[in-house]
Amino acid sequence: MSERPLTPLLDTVHVPADLRKLAPEQLPQLADELRQEVISAVGVTGGHLGSGLGVVELTAAIHYVFNTPDDRLVWDVGHQCYPHKVLTGRRDRIRTLRMGGGLSGFTKRAESEYDPFGAAHSSTSISAALGFAIANKLQGTPGKGIAVIGDGAMSAGMAYEAMNNAREAGNRLVVILNDNDMSIAPPVGGLSAYLARIVSSREFLSVREALKRVARKLPRPLQKAARKTDEFARGMAMGGTLFEELGFYYVGPIDGHNLEQLIPVLENVRDAEEGPILVHVVTKKGKGYAPAENAADKYHGVQKFDVVTGAQAKAPPGPPSYTAVFAKALIAEGERDDRICAITAAMPSGTGLDKFQEAFPDRTFDVGIAEQHAVTFAAGLAAQGMRPFCAIYSTFLQRAYDQVVHDVAIQNLPVRFGIDRAGLVGADGCTHAGSFDVTYLATLPNFVVMAAADEAELVHMVHTCAVHDSGPIAVRYPRGNGTGVALPAVPQRLEIGKGRIVREGHKVAILSLGTRLEEALKAAEALEAKGLSTTVADLRFAKPLDEAMIRRLLSTHEVAVTVEEGAIGGLGAHVLTMASDLGLTDAGLKIRTLRLPDIFQDQDKPEKQYADAGLDADAIVDSVLTALRHNSAGMVGEVRA
Repeated sequence: MSERPLTPLLDTVHVPADLRKLAPEQLPQLADELRQEVISAVGVTGGHLGSGLGVVELTAAIHYVFNTPDDRLVWDVGHQCYPHKVLTGRRDRIRTLRMGGGLSGFTKRAESEYDPFGAAHSSTSISAALGFAIANKLQGTPGKGIAVIGDGAMSAGMAYEAMNNAREAGNRLVVILNDNDMSIAPPVGGLSAYLARIVSSREFLSVREALKRVARKLPRPLQKAARKTDEFARGMAMGGTLFEELGFYYVGPIDGHNLEQLIPVLENVRDAEEGPILVHVVTKKGKGYAPAENAADKYHGVQKFDVVTGAQAKAPPGPPSYTAVFAKALIAEGERDDRICAITAAMPSGTGLDKFQEAFPDRTFDVGIAEQHAVTFAAGLAAQGMRPFCAIYSTFLQRAYDQVVHDVAIQNLPVRFGIDRAGLVGADGCTHAGSFDVTYLATLPNFVVMAAADEAELVHMVHTCAVHDSGPIAVRYPRGNGTGVALPAVPQRLEIGKGRIVREGHKVAILSLGTRLEEALKAAEALEAKGLSTTVADLRFAKPLDEAMIRRLLSTHEVAVTVEEGAIGGLGAHVLTMASDLGLTDAGLKIRTLRLPDIFQDQDKPEKQYADAGLDADAIVDSVLTALRHNSAGMVGEVRA
């Protein structure tokens, strides 16, 4: 790791008001120092790097030109917001990024008045900024809504839904399209920057408005022709016809790293009476840091790294990650069956489907940030006889819940869901935690919901998904590495709705779902040491439940505890409902359900998160002992340890 960089100019800027005191010619130096500060900080903490480096100049320019926080700045996704945090009063905490009790890796309302809208999922910025703009308009207060959205986020339909509704905001809405992959426009140069400055200027807009007033007095056919002529002329010079059709005044493309170009254009946009306006800037991910520029994918999200060499800290050798096991198992299924295909929503490496794509490029589909489309596309494939696997993070699958219900479950189509990042996710915090998938899937008729206890079980469950053709089926698995068990050479087809007894006892029963099984076994050892004979069951299925096993365990043990890595309404609720339906509660059965607490947990180390949630071995033991101390009360219910 290197020493902190020297940043004499940045040291004078604590909030954007300080930034606005600088002369324009000082801004390039400020941007250089800001970039070095971000590199240095992320080298210490890890986190998102390339995206933040790509918007250093843009961040400085926005805060320099606009009156933040009165002008409400909304960053889409928020993973590019580290430079923004440095400039908005949080520099003294920037080396606590993504740590327990530290700064969030995304924008967060509770953190600062300069974060008016929290984000970590994609394509929400235009809708939110539109809300701010309309609210100010209705309340008669000054202030614009400014959305900064990346070109990748523009693949989601929500962005276009918002733009289609944006006319009402007028000039109070500014959308800045951060194009960092040249997916929309060719490389920019002096001519495009000059044109952007001209067409955003007050003089040009005034002349254009005057011509529009004249055109309104013309017969209707000539009005239409005049409007089309204006759009065509600017479209030929500037591009942006699509945005014009959605009601935006388009400006760009301009170089997002050239402050001499950015500042005057943004000033023109700030002062324009025309609106809403979309400013198209072209940037480079990782700008100013050679390792990140040369390998944008590897430096999108990084571990701690050496600033001088760019070398990232390597995790100690150990078992493969669950994601890697899923990918390997799916490739094996693809080799056995050419009907197997895979779908991801802009997360090929995050879900492991990049490996499947290398093996089966024609059967792998990255649909972009479009989870709704991904699910219904998979449903169409299934309806035509294919065997699609839709691999989506638990937290992102939430975005497609209506499609899961309407297009998959109601039609009972055999779409296979690989649900990555199930449970808590450490540094990414509550926005990326997979807390709710058991609750929202196991409540649906026709669904099969599995949770892998270890990597060997995951292999069996992928195979079970592959050969299950009688309806939708899902397997959930966490972020991180497996337990180190040997992977099976030949996968087994699991019997739907059947769990397994891992350890046999007679007084206490622990019913585990998912990778808390290891903690359940540790708890069983501790209970045995106290003379409490303990059974541990891996239920495997949240739906359908293994009714025969659960009924036996609840009928023959004094205390039963369910353990799951999910929110209230999941496994525990289903077991309690089953026990009630079977009349087992009438016999004074003691059952406790351990699950994630009914809060959004902040980022921290995963082991601490689970301890705080009451889902480690100590908490399981405490829950059992508490239940036994209340033996005479015969309580039934959901009680936290």
